[in-house]
Amino acid sequence: MSSKGKIGIAVMVGVCILFLIGIYAAGTYNALIRADQQVQSQWAQVENVYQRRQDLVPNLVETVKGAAGFEKSTYLAVTEARAKVGQVSASAPNPAGDPAQFAKVQQAQDGLSAALSRLMVVVENYPDLKATENFRDLQAQLEGTENRIAVERMRFNEAAQAFNSRRDSFPTNLVAGMSGTRFQDKSYFKAQAQAETAPPVKF
Repeated sequence: MSSKGKIGIAVMVGVCILFLIGIYAAGTYNALIRADQQVQSQWAQVENVYQRRQDLVPNLVETVKGAAGFEKSTYLAVTEARAKVGQVSASAPNPAGDPAQFAKVQQAQDGLSAALSRLMVVVENYPDLKATENFRDLQAQLEGTENRIAVERMRFNEAAQAFNSRRDSFPTNLVAGMSGTRFQDKSYFKAQAQAETAPPVKF
């Protein structure tokens, strides 16, 4: 075989290898896109249940404000925590891929959770308030919403783990690395600070 023929075969083999590498890289990139979209979709579900809780807060505050002698500072703390959640959410519309923004969102939401827990503990001192149908309905809705939040946060963590595992595995990490900041590792929801010693809430 002539040297030209050998060069031609070498070029064809090289082109085939590059073609296969290109196909693999495109497939890997598309798989990362799908995993990233799954995380974004699950983040939207978390936001939905957060919004549901935020929507319950004004009615809850109005209900406890009507109770004679109810501690003003308690429901003001809930109102302020809700306002902080709104501010943070507006400044971080999609924090799933930004650890700093994600931490701010979680901190604000944990603050609202803590304020609502304190409110419910104080309510125990007001049996007349607890007996009203409106409050009992709001309490049941809030309890259900907190359960939904826990479930959606768990599902988000599962989606984030699946993404991070795929993104950090070799050679997928090479494709992710070539994409700049497009495929950053996703953050996880963590237990609220001192969650193991949270005050009991009696529903």
